[in-house]
Amino acid sequence: MHYNSKVHHRRSLRLQRYNYGQAGMYFVTVCTHERELVFGEIMGGKVVLNQVGRVVEEEWQQTSTLRPYVVLDEFIVMPNHFHAILMIISAGRGTWPMEEKPGRSRAPTTEQFGKPVSGSLPTIIRSFKSATAKRINNLHSAPGIPLWQRNYYEHIVRNEGALRRIREYILTNPLRWELDRENPARRGEDEFDHWLASLSPDRGTA
Repeated sequence: MHYNSKVHHRRSLRLQRYNYGQAGMYFVTVCTHERELVFGEIMGGKVVLNQVGRVVEEEWQQTSTLRPYVVLDEFIVMPNHFHAILMIISAGRGTWPMEEKPGRSRAPTTEQFGKPVSGSLPTIIRSFKSATAKRINNLHSAPGIPLWQRNYYEHIVRNEGALRRIREYILTNPLRWELDRENPARRGEDEFDHWLASLSPDRGTA
């Protein structure tokens, strides 16, 4: 089944009381505009990136250099999407994220009126998407061409067991390309949603 934006559109399911700017680990997935296969191809169960895909890889690796409060874990650039684990640290220490207690003060978690919230997950991903799109459009002398989907998927990594399973999912993603829900030519039903739900009920899009 091919991707259909009207059928597959997902509403935002972000946790209402979770502070996405606090220390914690996150699993994020960012897809290309209309699921176009622009970053490379899968050959023999491995990703072979083209020039565009290598730009995405380079920009993500720059994330922790540009933002010292971000620690990068496993990531992979697929033909039309990107998976990554990252940790946002606070005062030099990373902690496993926990939902905030009612009444506890917290920093804003969304970008309101176009104003970025420094250090938040939405701002980190927004900056990454903007930097990659600018470089890639410059390569093709095509400013303004959309590269990414407007939204992205995120999952809070609650514990080390979930972290291990997510790392394995990322590392083996190319081996399951024929079943990947992002593959326009997939040959079966992807089990990503069931797998992600088994980690925790707390997942969503932004």
